[in-house]
Amino acid sequence: MQYFLKNDKITVKFDTLGGGIVSIKDSEGLEYLWQGDPAFWSGQAPVMFPICGSIRDKKAVIGDGLSCTMERHGIVRKLEFTYVGQTDDSITFSIRSNEELKSRFPYDFELQITYMLKDKTITTSFNVFNRNSIPMPFFIGGHPGFNCPLLPGEKFEDYIVEFEKPEVALCPESIPATGLINVDNRLPVLNNESVLPLKHSYFSVDALIFDQLKSRSVKLTNPGTGKGIKVDFEGFDYFILWSSSNNGPFVALEPWTGISTCNDESDIFEEKRGVKILPPNQSTVLAFDITIL
Repeated sequence: MQYFLKNDKITVKFDTLGGGIVSIKDSEGLEYLWQGDPAFWSGQAPVMFPICGSIRDKKAVIGDGLSCTMERHGIVRKLEFTYVGQTDDSITFSIRSNEELKSRFPYDFELQITYMLKDKTITTSFNVFNRNSIPMPFFIGGHPGFNCPLLPGEKFEDYIVEFEKPEVALCPESIPATGLINVDNRLPVLNNESVLPLKHSYFSVDALIFDQLKSRSVKLTNPGTGKGIKVDFEGFDYFILWSSSNNGPFVALEPWTGISTCNDESDIFEEKRGVKILPPNQSTVLAFDITIL
């Protein structure tokens, strides 16, 4: 089922299937969110939990002698969420573990997602609850894709990605066949620079993974028009820039708390980079903002 939040600047549409955003339009009706053309990528803005990316052979040891089995990006992104309620400027969805989910991730969890609309900004707040008597390790992340180009007559290459700070970025190699990462083989992307002109060749293999980033704010814009998107992601240590390898007319700007299993990591879940450990019967909130420019 679909729901809306709206003000005089933008209209945002959500779907309980996946608990995510499915449309972001400005007051003139311009659609900013990628609309899921399966010729390129059928997704739009999936929610990744309790992993971001992939684990080796889709399985890992977790907790005290337990195991988990998960496809890429976790276990909730294609499931039905419960509509909790809404106000004039916010809406909340929730999903709880059940026996089937616990067979893949052996914890009793609840994930509440609250979206808040203020002016031209959408805040996505992930509230993770550990309903267990033992600590729960997890990762979480956003995967919103945005139309690029936005307007007729524009090209993909008209757009830039601008980081809030100059960056020296050596992006580790993605291995699409396994979904894993080789941190020993890195591509120089930025050399004390803050602006990355877009080109499809960056995504001919997979994503650009920024695992040593100082910036916590990134813009996708056409400098000629000023139109685009800004994503602010304080609290997320990793940022992924991705488009499809077949020249998709979109770019995903993805804040993650962790990344796929790397070549120098074990198959113990708690030993992965960026893992968060939530104490028993506790909750935590991580949030990021999407702003229409």
